[in-house]
Amino acid sequence: MTATPDLSLLDAVAELASIVGASALAHYRTDLRTEYKADGSPVTAADRGAEQAAREWLARRFPEDGVLGEEFGTLRPDAARQWIIDPIDGTKSFVRGIPLWGSLVAVCEGSRVLAGAAAYPALGEHLAAAPGQGCWWNAARCRVSDCANMGDATVLTTDERFLEHRERGARWRALAAGAAVARSWGDCVGYLLVATGRAEVMADPVLSAWDAAPFLPILAEAGGVFTDWSGVATIRGGSAIATNRRLAAVVRTALGCPVDPLLMETN
Repeated sequence: MTATPDLSLLDAVAELASIVGASALAHYRTDLRTEYKADGSPVTAADRGAEQAAREWLARRFPEDGVLGEEFGTLRPDAARQWIIDPIDGTKSFVRGIPLWGSLVAVCEGSRVLAGAAAYPALGEHLAAAPGQGCWWNAARCRVSDCANMGDATVLTTDERFLEHRERGARWRALAAGAAVARSWGDCVGYLLVATGRAEVMADPVLSAWDAAPFLPILAEAGGVFTDWSGVATIRGGSAIATNRRLAAVVRTALGCPVDPLLMETN
C-alpha cells in the first residue's frame, strides 16, 4: 500500500495539515459556541468541521487507510496504515482568540510514524517531517538549537500547575528555576519552538497519541529528542518530553525520566 504516484507521504501530511488548519482558521475569532466533552475539554464546530475536511480528503486520496481522529474516533482500525488527526490542538487557546494552537496530522504503520506535519495558521508557520527526509519549517530546513547550558535555555510546558501529575510538576519547577526563560507557551506550539531552535525543552505530563504523533519525526529530523516520560521514543506513552540533543540527558534526569544513551548520542 503506497501513496498515490504524485504525492509522497511527506507531501501528503503537509498538504493535509494545511487543509485542516485552513478549515479551523475560517472559524477563528468568530462567535463559536463551545461545548464540553466527557473529560471536560472544550470542542467546537471548528474542531469537528476541520476533522471532517481531513476525513473527506483521505477518503479521496487514501481510501484504504485507517483514520484516528480526536473528534470522530477510529475508522478501519485493522488497516495496515493509519492517519492520526488532531484538528485543533490548543482548543482552549483557540476559543479565546489566542494564536497558540495548531492542526496536527501524522501517518503511521504500526508503531512507526512515517510522516508528520503541524500547521499553525494563526502564526503563519508550518512544520513537516519524515524519517530520512529532514524537518521542514515553512519550506526551509530547520534544526534544534545547540544550547548546552540550562542557564541559557528556554523551557516550556502546557500548564505549569501539572494538575494530574503533581510529582512531575515539582521536578518541572526545579528545572525551570535554573533556566533562562520558563513559559507555558504550550500545546503544539512548544514543540514548534523546540524544533526550530527557539526553545530547548517542551514537557507535557499528559498527552494523547493525536497530540504527539507528528512530533516524533519532526523532533528527530530536526536533530532533537522526543520521548515519553518513561524515556521511550513513542507517540503512545501518554506524555512527552521534547528537547534539543545537547540538553536531552540533563533534562530527562532532572525530570525523573530514564535516559536511553542511544537516544541521547550527539550527532
